[in-house]
Formats: sequence, C-alpha cells, structure tokens
Amino acid sequence: MKLPEAFCARMKIMLGDQYEDFLSSYDRPSTPSLRLNPLKKNNICLSDVWEMPCIGERVMWADNGYYYDLESETRPGKHPYHESGAYYIQESSAMLPASLFPPCENDKVLDLCAAPGGKSTQLAASLNGNGLLVSNEIHPQRASILSQNVERMGIRNAVVTCHTPKELIPHFPCFFDKIVVDAPCSGEGMFRKEEQALTMWSQENVDLCATRQKDILESASEMLKPDGYLTYSTCTFAPEENEGVILHFLRNHPEFEVVLPKNQAVLDCIENGLIDRGNPAWVDGGEEYAEQLKNTLRIFPHHANGEGHFAALLHKSESAPTFSAKERKNDKKKQKEKGGRAQTTPESAYKLFLQFIKDVTDETIDGVPCLFGEQLYLCPNDLPSPREGLKTLRHGLHLGTIVNGNRFEPSHALAMALDSSKAKKVFSIDIDTAISYLRGEVVPCGDEKGWYIVTHDSFPLGWGKSSDGMMKNHYPKGLRK
Repeated sequence: MKLPEAFCARMKIMLGDQYEDFLSSYDRPSTPSLRLNPLKKNNICLSDVWEMPCIGERVMWADNGYYYDLESETRPGKHPYHESGAYYIQESSAMLPASLFPPCENDKVLDLCAAPGGKSTQLAASLNGNGLLVSNEIHPQRASILSQNVERMGIRNAVVTCHTPKELIPHFPCFFDKIVVDAPCSGEGMFRKEEQALTMWSQENVDLCATRQKDILESASEMLKPDGYLTYSTCTFAPEENEGVILHFLRNHPEFEVVLPKNQAVLDCIENGLIDRGNPAWVDGGEEYAEQLKNTLRIFPHHANGEGHFAALLHKSESAPTFSAKERKNDKKKQKEKGGRAQTTPESAYKLFLQFIKDVTDETIDGVPCLFGEQLYLCPNDLPSPREGLKTLRHGLHLGTIVNGNRFEPSHALAMALDSSKAKKVFSIDIDTAISYLRGEVVPCGDEKGWYIVTHDSFPLGWGKSSDGMMKNHYPKGLRK
C-alpha cells in the first residue's frame, strides 16, 4: 500500500519509535467484526449466534462486539440472521464512541451524524426500547439507509431526521442527555479498508474537515442539557481533526470539560494498552488544556485489532445556561378529504391496529399513536410535539398502513420489533426456506388463514399471509435478494 508522503512524514513525527510498527500494520489484513443485538432478547438462539463457526474473540471495549473470520464458509452478511437484525456488522473501532458512556434506559439521546446506523443501533441497544433516540443524517440517500437499519434491528423508540446540525437546534434546544457526534473526517484511519479514503487524501481536505467539525460540534453543544455528555469522534489520525478540534471547542466553551470514559471496559483497555490517550503536544497550544486533552482516546492499528479512531467524552456543567425554542404557531391547515370520505383520525387508526394485533401477539407496545397520511406510527413518549419544518423519515415505530380508512395492513418494521416468543401466530422456517422467503418467494404452509410472523430460529424475518395452503410473501420488495 502506497501511503501519501505527507501523511507518513507527519505520522513519523507523531509516533517516533512506534512508527515502524504502525507502518507494518498496513501489511496485515483487517479483521471484520459484528455486534450482537440485545433488542432481540426474545430469541432463544442468540447463543447459537455466538457459536457460529466464524465468530471469534470479543471486542474488548464494546458490549456484544465480536470479531469474525471473513474466510469462513458461514458468512454473517449473507446469513438470514443478518436480515433478521440479530447482529449489526460494524468495524470494531467504530464501536468505541457509543461505548464511552452508554445511555441509561430513559435517556434522550441524539446521534447527530448517524448514517449508516452502527452507532445509532448500538445506542438503541443500551436504551433497551425506553427513552428517545433521534438519529440524524444530512444526506437524504444515506438517511434512507439509516432508517432501513433502524427498522431491521427492531428499534421502537428512534426518530430518523434529515437536517444539517444547525437546522436541528430550534427543534431540540438544551434537550438531550447524551449526544454522539461521529464527525465526517478525512478518513485516515480507514486507509487499510477503503481505497477511496486513500486516494482522496490531502492536507487541504484535512483542514477543510477540521473547519466543518468545529461547526458541527458547536451545533451539538446547543442541543445538550446542562450536566449532559457529548461524545466526539473521528476515524482519522490527523491532530487537526482530533485534539485540535477539542482544543478549539474548550477555548470557546468553559462550561465543558473532557472527562475519562464512564465505562470500565474502556478504562481497562486504556490500562492494558489497547487504547491510547490523546497527546496535547500534537497541536499548537495543547499545553493550555493538557490534562483534558490527555483524557481523549485513540485507537492505533499497531496496538489494537481495529482501524484508526479518535474519541473524546465531554461533560457540560450543571450550571450551564439554558434556552428554549421560540414558540411556533400551530399548523391549522387541515388535510383535504378525498372522495367525500370521512378523514381517518389517529385514534380510529389505532383502534384498527389494536384489532389486528390482538390476533397476532400478546405483547403490548408503548407510545403515542400518530397518523401521517395513511401511515400509522407509534411515536416515543419523550418526543416533543411534531414541529413545523422538521424533516422526519421515521417517527418512531411504523405500525402499518390504513387502507381505505377501514383496514389495517402491518408494516415490516412492526414484524421486526415484535417479540416472537409472545406471538400467537408464528410461521417458523428452516434456513433454506428462509433464503427463499428473503428472495420474495411464496412458501407452502398450513390451512389456517391470516397474518403470521415469519421466523427463522425464532428471529423475525417479516410478515406472511396464509391462504389456500400457501404463505403469501410480504417481505418488502426493496429488500429482496
């Protein structure tokens, strides 16, 4: 691998005697990893996932993180378990930011730069279906992928938005208990995995990224409650984007300080040398906040089994000032009724859902029913009233569609979020049939008509509707393989 000369020169100055070890890490292939999804806690076969032949050692700094063998005949990305949301394939170092201070179950959490969803799904696992997760992505196409991953992992309490960080501030001023900013960066830590990161590198891009990161961090700070915690991270080695950004932020925000992680597993990794401390000497003026900059963290590939990463946990003082959003006028525009039909209300739509769900499962799902056109959602209890101008791709758990005002049709998201152990109507299939189902094929079934949750090893895959001895496939066409 031919690394940029300017990059190598800088890394040699930074690492000194360790530089050759760092350089030799590029001759070793990276080890892929995944994170098991505890939200699928109903699945009796979660232990079987641990025992899959490809699953190897644990990722020491992340709960439920494991390395796996890319050469194994069992390919996690191709297995039906993946489509069921039993795990999320994620680079091991990328599991660090959400591990610094995992959310408590009732926290309100923002993942500000969330696509494709690795950190959001990790944060959701800690929330365990409680509290609120807002996952934001500025690019619509990437936001759509993020929304799909939230759905696949069975997350009920997530709202997916599509805004610039600055645009979100009026909607959520001083609102969140925890915020994660995994900022867009020059990607130096991904040279071994992504050729584009290598070919696109330049010092000019490093400087441009640092400027953008400062703006993003500034916006994030305005949405954090006093006594809240903000995690900043990048997948680059460049001090300008790491210690330099944190130094700039601290100079402008005396109400913040960098603290050590609130997670013993991460602290243990620092103690045993898997994770390095940040270095104030790598940025001009770093001695001004030397002790705090030493609390930032770095993953180097010659010390840990992972790609390059940087992370910092910032605490906002309890005495920091707060401010509120300006009052917005209620939108009094009424939707036009179509064809003279009485307009469906959220309450009447929710009754149709309850009539449907009582035949399928004994499970109860908490939330506030909201109707967007014909689409019925169960919004998290902690979500503020929908605000004018907030671009939302997912309003919580998508329950389904109200057809012709009098019939409920379940969504794929609902199937993925249900506890199959509490279901009354389950259609369990083996792995070969599961592969056929995921291709969209119709499969034979019993004679009892109705909707079924289709599962493999108790992991939900989607919906099927039985009729005349065949299970009509309701796996979304856009996901079929």
